[in-house]
Amino acid sequence: MAEICWPDGVPRTMPAQDRGDIEELYARYAWGIDLGDEEQALSAFAEDGEFDHLWQGKAQGHDAIRAHLRGLWHDRQHWWYGRQHLFSHFIMEPRPEGARVRCFFQIIQFNVDYGTNFVFGIGTRDDRLVKRDGDWKFFRLFVNAWTAADQIPWKTDRSMVPRPRHQAEPADTRPFSVSAKDPW
Repeated sequence: MAEICWPDGVPRTMPAQDRGDIEELYARYAWGIDLGDEEQALSAFAEDGEFDHLWQGKAQGHDAIRAHLRGLWHDRQHWWYGRQHLFSHFIMEPRPEGARVRCFFQIIQFNVDYGTNFVFGIGTRDDRLVKRDGDWKFFRLFVNAWTAADQIPWKTDRSMVPRPRHQAEPADTRPFSVSAKDPW
């Protein structure tokens, strides 16, 4: 496999051209998934590639990935429409099989109901890329959304004391005319 990606041997650091091509791959992926462009999105994946997405689990191969994407775009359109995936702080490691790429991501979103923008989510990615017919493709795309403290890949001791959780009593839903007659 190394000869496909690295005919001159696996480099110690990612060559500039490959780095640019990989960043372009992430951009093409974002333009595809964020604008509901099925062919654009699928073109970012190897035919046998895997999409491991927090909300849906793993999908392998273009047909399964297509079904996952259609589910996001159509079944959950109300919370998918108007998103932008942003990627930053890439660490690209050449490997005999291709490349391991880690980065941070942010998802910002336009809320069509309120006409406002907000941060939907943040997290990290840990992807495996292969080179097919001269183009970098996702072989394994892994989304690590930070939805709880233990999802943050913190490398030193965690010394934070968790905030106390107070369980409030359920709100009084009786009509005001009834609850107003409660004893002092």
